[in-house]
Amino acid sequence: MERKKSSVLQHPSNGNLVTILSIDGGGIRGIIPATVLAFLEAQLQELDGEDVRLADYFDVIAGTSTGGLVTAMLTAPNHNQRPLFAAKDIKPFYLDHCPNIFPQHSGLWGSIRKLVRLLGEPKYDGKYLEGVVREKLGETRLHETLTNIVIPTFDIKTLQPIIFSSYQIKRSPCLDARLSDICLGTSAAPTYLPPYHFKNQDQQGNIKEFNLIDGGVCANNPSFVAMNQVINENSELFSMKPMEYGRFLIISLGTGTPKNEQKLDSEMAAKWGVLDWLIHCGSTPLIDVFTQSSGDMVDFNIATVTQALHSQNNYLRIQDDTLTGTESSLDIATKENLEKLSQIGERLLKKAVSQINFDTGLLEPLGNGETNQDALTRFAKILSQERRLRELKSPHTDKT
Repeated sequence: MERKKSSVLQHPSNGNLVTILSIDGGGIRGIIPATVLAFLEAQLQELDGEDVRLADYFDVIAGTSTGGLVTAMLTAPNHNQRPLFAAKDIKPFYLDHCPNIFPQHSGLWGSIRKLVRLLGEPKYDGKYLEGVVREKLGETRLHETLTNIVIPTFDIKTLQPIIFSSYQIKRSPCLDARLSDICLGTSAAPTYLPPYHFKNQDQQGNIKEFNLIDGGVCANNPSFVAMNQVINENSELFSMKPMEYGRFLIISLGTGTPKNEQKLDSEMAAKWGVLDWLIHCGSTPLIDVFTQSSGDMVDFNIATVTQALHSQNNYLRIQDDTLTGTESSLDIATKENLEKLSQIGERLLKKAVSQINFDTGLLEPLGNGETNQDALTRFAKILSQERRLRELKSPHTDKT
């Protein structure tokens, strides 16, 4: 079947680059990358027309937890075989539904809920989240997405990461699950939402059981996972010489982290027991440690590799490390806090492109004078050129 020019991206063998978009986990803080995504898609629309979508430009979109939900929304097809959500629709979705996904309780009822959480129940039952995800994504399965996707989860029964990947379903057909099930699994953050159980059957009748929690416990920043999936599937692109790895173009979006002065210290945690590590002062420090440390390590390693291959201009990490108070929470979904996060996303666009400094633990400007907004505009031009190159080279493209 011939593809029209408005359809999804041609195979990377027809172009110069392998393009990856990655979105971290972070609960309600998904509003921050949603704001960035809306800007990027708007830049692409200025170049190629208002009908284009992010799925038309990326070989793979990867997301963990809330980033996994965004990934599914950007790649699931509607009845016209176009993305179900435009990027500009993601933030309104969060503003509309997060207060019901994470209902806030104050006064006596709030105190009772905190006590119940300490005694063993998750903070939220997840029923509203399940309802809205089922409503939006329906029966759409992994193989039906409009570009390749990668969504990490973790199975607590097998104690193994489960990667729901477009690249793996040929070898492991039981991974071809409904997007709604995948999203509910990768979003099941311990202590916040209950683990998610489902079974999936392939066309040969084989049944696989899943007992999933938030993918953030193994890959909160899924950029490296996405790279590995692409390499394993497209070995011919990377078999000639190491420099072929420089073909990657990666945009990696964080969901923000607490300001340095707000972080833990050894004196504070010296007398903590199990409950303190799980729930302390309204936060969940153990989850924060896992997700932030893994995200920063991925950023550091990709930055190192791209610099060694002289392709650092093809890697963009957008993150904010200045969140304070309720801004850094995963679930305080008040109207006021959601609006704060939206404003943080807008301000982040105007900040200088930064990189983590492991000596200070802080994000520091690269010093080239480029803002995140400038960088996204530059990347949009590269993505547009890459897409046009592939269409010209592809024998399956309608060039009329």
